Amino acid sequence: MLKDPQLTPGAPQPIATRLQQASALTPQQPTAMALQLTTSSRQPTATAPQPTTALPRKARGLLPTALTRSPSAPAQLPTAMHLSPSTSWLQPTGWDLKLKNSNLMIEDQSYKMSPKAKRAKQSLISEDKENEALDYSVPIFTGRQVNISGITDTEEERIKESAAYVAKRNLFATGEGVSVSKVAKTTSEEEHHEKKSRKVAIRESAERVAMKKTLEETQAFHRKLNQDKLLHAPEFIIEPRSHTIWEKENVRFNCSVAGWPEPRVTWYKNNVPIDVQAHPGKYIIQSRYGLHSLEITECEFDDTAQYHASAMNVKGEVSVYASLVVKRYKGEIDASLLHGRNLSLSPFAVTPHGYASRFEISFVDKFDVAFGREGETMSLGCTVVINPDIKRFKPDIEWYRNGVLITPSKWVQMQWSGERASLTLTHANKEDEGLYTLRVAMGEYYEEYSGYVFVRDADAEIPGAPGAPLDVQCLDANKDYVIVSWKQPAVDGGNPILGYFIDRCEVGTSHWTQCNENPVKFARFPVTGLIEGRSYIFRVRAVNKAGVSLPSRVSEPVAALDPADRARLRSHPSAPWTGQIIVTEEEPAEGVVPGPPTDLQVIEATKNYVVLSWKPPGQRGHEGIMYFVEKCVAGTEDWQRVNTEIPVKSPRFAVFDLSEGKSYCFRVRCCNSAGIGEPSEATEATVVDDKLDIPKAPGRIMPTRNTDTSVVVTWTEPPDAKELVGYYIESSVEGSGRWEPCNNNPVKGTRFVCHGLSTGEKYIFRVRAVNAAGLSEFSQESEPIEVKAAIAAPSPPYDIVVLESVRDSMVLGWKQPEAIGGTEITGYYVNYREVVDGVPGKWKEANIKAVADRAYRIENLKENMVYQFQVAAANLAGVGAPSKPSKSFKCEEWTIAVPGPPHDVKCTEVRKDSLVLLWKEPVYSGRTPVVGYYVDMKETEAKEERWRSVNEKPLQKKYLKIGGLTQGVSYVFRVRAANQAGVGKPSDVTDAVIAETRPGTKEVVVDVDDNGVISLNFECDQMSPDSKFIWSKNYEPIEDDSRLNIDTKGGKSKLSFKNLGEDDLGIYSCIVTDTDGVSSSYTIDEEEMKRLLALSHERQFPTVPLISELAVEILEKGEVRFWLQAEKLSGNAKANFVFNDKEIFNGEKYKMKVDKNTGLVEMIMDKLEEKDEGTYTFQLQDGKATNQSSLVLIGDVFKKLQDEADFQRKEWHRKQGPHFVDKLGWEVTDECNVMLKCKVANIKKETHIVWYKDDREIMVDEEHDFKDGVCTLLISEFSKKDAGTYEVILKDDRGKDSSELKLKDTAFADLMNEVCRRIALSATDLKIQSTAEGIRLYSYVTYYVEDLRVGWVHNDTQIKFTDRMRTGVTGEQIWLQINEPTPQDKGRYIMELFDGSTTHTKTVDLSGQGRPFPLLTSSLYRARVLGGLPDVVTIQEGKALNLSCTVWGDPTPEVSWLKNEKSFVSDANCILRFESGKNVSFSISTVSTQDSGKYSIVVKNKYGTETSDVTVIVMPVSGQTDTAQGHNQNNKTVSKKKKAMSASKQKEGGKKDFIKPHTEEITATEETPDPNEVPPVKTEKDTKSNQQAAKKTAGKAGVAEKVPQPAESLDRQGKKTPEKASEKGALAKPH
Repeated sequence: MLKDPQLTPGAPQPIATRLQQASALTPQQPTAMALQLTTSSRQPTATAPQPTTALPRKARGLLPTALTRSPSAPAQLPTAMHLSPSTSWLQPTGWDLKLKNSNLMIEDQSYKMSPKAKRAKQSLISEDKENEALDYSVPIFTGRQVNISGITDTEEERIKESAAYVAKRNLFATGEGVSVSKVAKTTSEEEHHEKKSRKVAIRESAERVAMKKTLEETQAFHRKLNQDKLLHAPEFIIEPRSHTIWEKENVRFNCSVAGWPEPRVTWYKNNVPIDVQAHPGKYIIQSRYGLHSLEITECEFDDTAQYHASAMNVKGEVSVYASLVVKRYKGEIDASLLHGRNLSLSPFAVTPHGYASRFEISFVDKFDVAFGREGETMSLGCTVVINPDIKRFKPDIEWYRNGVLITPSKWVQMQWSGERASLTLTHANKEDEGLYTLRVAMGEYYEEYSGYVFVRDADAEIPGAPGAPLDVQCLDANKDYVIVSWKQPAVDGGNPILGYFIDRCEVGTSHWTQCNENPVKFARFPVTGLIEGRSYIFRVRAVNKAGVSLPSRVSEPVAALDPADRARLRSHPSAPWTGQIIVTEEEPAEGVVPGPPTDLQVIEATKNYVVLSWKPPGQRGHEGIMYFVEKCVAGTEDWQRVNTEIPVKSPRFAVFDLSEGKSYCFRVRCCNSAGIGEPSEATEATVVDDKLDIPKAPGRIMPTRNTDTSVVVTWTEPPDAKELVGYYIESSVEGSGRWEPCNNNPVKGTRFVCHGLSTGEKYIFRVRAVNAAGLSEFSQESEPIEVKAAIAAPSPPYDIVVLESVRDSMVLGWKQPEAIGGTEITGYYVNYREVVDGVPGKWKEANIKAVADRAYRIENLKENMVYQFQVAAANLAGVGAPSKPSKSFKCEEWTIAVPGPPHDVKCTEVRKDSLVLLWKEPVYSGRTPVVGYYVDMKETEAKEERWRSVNEKPLQKKYLKIGGLTQGVSYVFRVRAANQAGVGKPSDVTDAVIAETRPGTKEVVVDVDDNGVISLNFECDQMSPDSKFIWSKNYEPIEDDSRLNIDTKGGKSKLSFKNLGEDDLGIYSCIVTDTDGVSSSYTIDEEEMKRLLALSHERQFPTVPLISELAVEILEKGEVRFWLQAEKLSGNAKANFVFNDKEIFNGEKYKMKVDKNTGLVEMIMDKLEEKDEGTYTFQLQDGKATNQSSLVLIGDVFKKLQDEADFQRKEWHRKQGPHFVDKLGWEVTDECNVMLKCKVANIKKETHIVWYKDDREIMVDEEHDFKDGVCTLLISEFSKKDAGTYEVILKDDRGKDSSELKLKDTAFADLMNEVCRRIALSATDLKIQSTAEGIRLYSYVTYYVEDLRVGWVHNDTQIKFTDRMRTGVTGEQIWLQINEPTPQDKGRYIMELFDGSTTHTKTVDLSGQGRPFPLLTSSLYRARVLGGLPDVVTIQEGKALNLSCTVWGDPTPEVSWLKNEKSFVSDANCILRFESGKNVSFSISTVSTQDSGKYSIVVKNKYGTETSDVTVIVMPVSGQTDTAQGHNQNNKTVSKKKKAMSASKQKEGGKKDFIKPHTEEITATEETPDPNEVPPVKTEKDTKSNQQAAKKTAGKAGVAEKVPQPAESLDRQGKKTPEKASEKGALAKPH
């Protein structure tokens, strides 16, 4: 928006703007404006123009559209506009010309629409012209007038903002613009405008009206366009600075920020947003013209904090920080705290939080392990106590999940009340599961508390459907493409997950669209077809055969924008206003067909899709480009276009609908309006299969005890695991067969605490690993472990009382500790001390041996002495802390007549309206025996006078069931004993008991089993590891158990009556120790006894119970056996056998047997015939009990059984002669040979064995000895020629047997993989050898096969082979040759041997240390010919020959020449020169046919020698004499070969001459091949012709070498020809 707030009619230099009005405004031709702007001096007397500064080229490139002056505009009437430095002159929202000056002149002109923008020419400023007004060009875009500040509050506007760049760029591509030109004015021109006529004034007024109308039309048009403009992330131009001030002063933080849409700036104090409304007058926040400020008035000491400003728009968020320190005047605090020299006088120190000593931070009312379900609201909280409590200072409260700081969001809310910190999960999801940590910090001191939160899956809408996936994220977002990733759920619903559906939804709408038709198993999926500029959210659903799961939590919104555009916008910030500008329209450029894309590669490949990535071409023109993707099956050239209808906008593309297992190649073409460019280089063949394998199962599962409800599980990481997401742990109660997940969010690491387990149960655990490819198999199940807490010492006993006192002894009583430490208490230790005049003495031990009861008599006390006592409890963990000292008691003789207090009063069987009270008789009974007891009760909070008696008459028994209680009310009880003298002192009051039936409370249940046994059963699911069931009768221990039988297993206990009678009447109760009062009882009176006896009598004579029903099986000889088994049979039991309703008897056909000891009843038939089809029934009778079982054998069932019987009979006969026990198989020996082996039996001396391959007999030289019953056939150096079908036949006079093994296709591949694995394992360590050419790395294997793939890696980078760096195989040696080594060749080399499934490596270090270094040094500094000489020179007779080259070496080499292998020196005709230690030249002034021959230059120093050859051919041709030079472009050459030797091998070997008659160029060059080019495989075959050629050229026999490729097989030297390989006698060796 263009404004001038200081514009007045009387201004000495008026502002004028020339606007060219468009003849028509259409959507295809938007209006462009041409504005001429000039900034001049505001002083009337100033005549010289103001200095200007050229706008940087970087800023000009930011806005693609230029404001240009139309060529049709007249040159006269220059106009000027004065712009204040504070004027916001360039706004992306458009131009708003609200000018009311009479000097504004308007002229109607037609617009010249430019189809394409042209780059403005750059203007430079020279030093001597700094006072001249120089013009520069700035592209300006005219857009909508509506301003957008920051991120909008509605999703609708957010969509518009995120889609901005699309419409913006499309508009720029048309080249439409607005022309603005600014020209400096002279003083005379200004005077001319001041003396305008009335006619001119009227014309200017009319032009202003026309301009206003044109502007309104232009703005209306641009409102129809996409409202968003050029997007730009926020960037702070000026950052706020930190301040240190005194109290009561004001402070202001200032900053400026750039970005589009206009960023929204928020101020924070200690990461908490500042609320101006909550502190009226305290904070003043202002934002004007991109300048933002925060002012804090009358600062106090509490304002000391860290402040930061956060700027955010749709492109991102950025923050800057500043600190404020408020100092307090000296008089307001103790001076010694600040200025005292002796710092020890005060423990306080200056911290960012004020003056504080070491803070002690503790947590009260802490949150525990929490369990929730998806969709629920969960809250965690702790009360924080900080000492010392300084009101001025507030702690920093932070929450972490799995060590990652949690920030407030719509899913998480955090509160701090000043005392309690809380965190609320408003809608829990499995992503929220993890270890939550609360950190409270005060300056440098902090404390943490952690607890785990488990979130289970919500109930599935479809029974059996899997749980929802989790942690959905968007990766690699682009214009029309994004990769969605997620984590697999832990719960599969009981059926394997078949795959996942991905849904998308455009932000601001509620319509979800499914992205894939078929479920995908890989946990990453590319979503294409997005609309550029729009924002999307995604979710994922899992599917199994039962149905589809609930959807996952939606992902964060992602905008479909090009990352390149985003990066370009961030790298070009907005240019500041610098003064004078000139804006010119750029001329259109011709359309350019884009070049091919580069760096095309496959970045991901699965069974369902392949993802391609490439870089845009360098040659692309001004307009945007799109892409077409093509594919073809590997090995063919049948290219097919993948996206036939719509071109791709992003340099990413996912190809679907590929055949699994096939290999494909891909390439990409670019296109624009000028046409379709050439294709890129095709990718390597890519197999459509998952590149990421499902991980293997974890190992070594080890559970250990933790608490009474948790177990710590550890495991080891699976081997060869890649991209692990985490692990899922499952638990199962031993023997239940039901597995439950312990976590629903994959956990990192190999240790996890499984919570929520049942105490006392035995659990087993298993673990599975997770990555994007899927879930691994479950690990082996762990050993069972019983859930019990690690034991600890018990807490102190309490409530010590005196039960009896005599002259020299006292009886004490106390209550059991509240915490027994996880195991039963083994005893108590009592201490006592004397108290004299209120001063206690030293403690003394009252007992050496622990006492089991909670009452103890202390002997040898002093009469009338006052004592204090303390008691400590002990268990297996040790002796716990002693109790607090008791009250002071005087040791004196009790002479009262009434009894003492009862003791050990406790409550049991607590229910919502009743309980049972138990007690023990008093130790001191008084002068007469105790005759009864009275029970008192009251509500816990009631006063002492509210005690009331429960019974009116004294009770003879020491228990009472008290009813009529009110549910939820707390009660206390006490007991008093009575004798003939009266009622004694009451007992100690019981602990408070709430009348309630706790969840899970169970009662004693009576049962009569099938044998008529009557039993009482009690079950408890709250047991600790040391809990026991204690049965009692009438609340007294059962002393006579001859009539009862008690059986306890796990959490169940059974009390059975052997013979229920009147002696068994009473109340039977059961208490479970080491629990929170679990108990119950059952009363058997006379009426109940009669009912139970009648029920038992009805069940005394059951049917004969069967262990198994009637079944049939085939015996070894083909006999048929029918059998069943009863649980038990008496001696009177009998069996009847019935076939088709007719009884059959033991005879020749049927053999029947009844074993009464085992209950086994069977019948054996020799053979099944057709007439035996029917129904078989066994009838049993044992006394009154009967039973029967039938088996129907008809139709297919009978036929199948009959066939099986016949087969078993034949098998039995086959085994009577020689036969195979184990069929023919294979194994690979340590020597990498293949051995075919089988196990035989029933062999004798005359048995023969014959081997066949593909129906042709294999002749063997040795007889088989059948050692250990194993026959073998050894095949050495197994290869592809050995594939086929192998058969072995055993035969003698008793019969014959055969076994066949097919080694073809998959079976052959499996065998070759094993052979390759053994060969790879046989590889020796890499060794280094110095050769004439350089360095050779090599390793030996047992032998080499083509299926073994070899690769070499240098410094973790795959080596691409060239002429300088080659690899090959010679015999059993695999080598890598490095010719002419350089320092870059140093490092670590790895030889990779891939056997088909596993890569085996051998490593050697060429880092420059140790033995390899001299070899490398020799190669680096040896003498060498660097270049310049050709191989062959053909020259006409009579011409001049000039050859030159450069040599190098350290030290400087010696140079000599040879002609035809003989020494050659300079003469008058041939001049040899060696200059500057590196330049060598060879000149012949006039060549003749005698000069033909082979010339050699030999360079030599202490590190080695190198020879370079050139062959000169002189042709006898008459003509004008010419000069032939080695570097003449008209001469011919062939590729050059060099031979070199190291200093250790100075003896010269053979040389090779390579002469090609048809040469094209004489310049000798050394070309560096393209690193992406795959070198061809070069193989020299060991034939006679090659050997002869080698003898002629090198003087010795050459060794065949092979150049292996990493992805291809190698050729093996000396491979036998089919003529030499004999199938008989040469194929194998028998064993």
